[in-house]
Amino acid sequence: MSNWQEIYKQKLTIADEAIKLIQNGDRIIVPLANGQPPGLIAALVKQIKSGDFRELIYVDALNVQCPEIHAPETAEKINAQLDDRKFKEDSFNVVMFTVSPMDKHGFFSTGINPDYAFAVTRQPQRPKILLEVNEKMPRTYGNNQLHISEITAVIENNSPLYCLPEIPLTKEDEIIAGYITEQVPDGACLQLGSGSIPNTLGKFLSDKKDLSVHTEMLCDSYRELYLEGVITCREKTYMSGKWLASFVLGSQELYDFVDKNPLIELWGAQTIIDPAKASLNDKLISINTALEVDLSGQCALEQAAYRQFTNTACESSFVEASWQSKGGKSFIAAYSTYTDTEGKLQSKIVPALNNFVAVGRADVQYVVTEYGIVFLKGRSINSRAEELINIAHPDFRDWLKFEFKKLMY
Repeated sequence: MSNWQEIYKQKLTIADEAIKLIQNGDRIIVPLANGQPPGLIAALVKQIKSGDFRELIYVDALNVQCPEIHAPETAEKINAQLDDRKFKEDSFNVVMFTVSPMDKHGFFSTGINPDYAFAVTRQPQRPKILLEVNEKMPRTYGNNQLHISEITAVIENNSPLYCLPEIPLTKEDEIIAGYITEQVPDGACLQLGSGSIPNTLGKFLSDKKDLSVHTEMLCDSYRELYLEGVITCREKTYMSGKWLASFVLGSQELYDFVDKNPLIELWGAQTIIDPAKASLNDKLISINTALEVDLSGQCALEQAAYRQFTNTACESSFVEASWQSKGGKSFIAAYSTYTDTEGKLQSKIVPALNNFVAVGRADVQYVVTEYGIVFLKGRSINSRAEELINIAHPDFRDWLKFEFKKLMY
């Protein structure tokens, strides 16, 4: 038995005991999605319900594994916050991960979820690190490794990974993807956001050549394009030959594909979404979605009527990176309408946002709906409004023209 295995045995415990290392007032962060350790979080919930903790701060996002931490009887007893990519890493003194099993050198891989939490492990004031070892977590390459010597406690729990359900394609998805595909050159480096529109785009790029990858989220579309021979990374200008991502979310086939795959490197989000680094990729093409776009070009990506549905993620960073990239382009895609809770059709292109702005009007390049694609960068307000009205749903165009005049732009 190696020295690292002896240390592992010393730090191996059960979830209830590991959680006792957390103190009232601690500031806890966990990764996205499958990086969240369900066994540890379940034990934490039990302690919170018992009344032992009253001043915890707990940060997560894309909670698909541990909904009980956000149940009313739990959430009211902690300061639960969503990640907005604005926190300082040294704000946290506890970080918990699901990791792959330890290798012979004593290293764990944070696998498909280093994302925003990994940077916390590298802060000068080292946090308590609690690990949940799961044999189902893929081992990945890149800057995402943790050594047993820096770990506070380890538990084992081989729970299934969450897989995204297959998203059915719509006619609108296909039309929007078609507009964007025409703008994607051979040799492009792709950043696809989450949702049906970016994923649909992957199915329309089969005639492209030598594409590469630099993205926050790695989804199934990349795997499919690789198997079709479309992604080769031959023309990649930053970390040539490597796919770079900060987390993976999709099917079990995708998780199997990234496991021990030397093509793919997983790094912390702070590295991946840094525009100064991402823009080193020539022809960086970023495709993301919006909840609303107003007639000046401002985009809301995370909420409607000040009710938050998601987080800002990396969209604004990749919009900037694409503009700085040689030959780069960024696209904000949206359906032209949605149906509200009363069953009434509403326009996603609006006169003025009644929401927080995630991507400013000066930064937006292309906006796409099923009615067309427009380039807004550098245009006047009047020109922006005219272009956006042209790609709004026909039923709302007269209303938008009338409201635009009222706003006296």
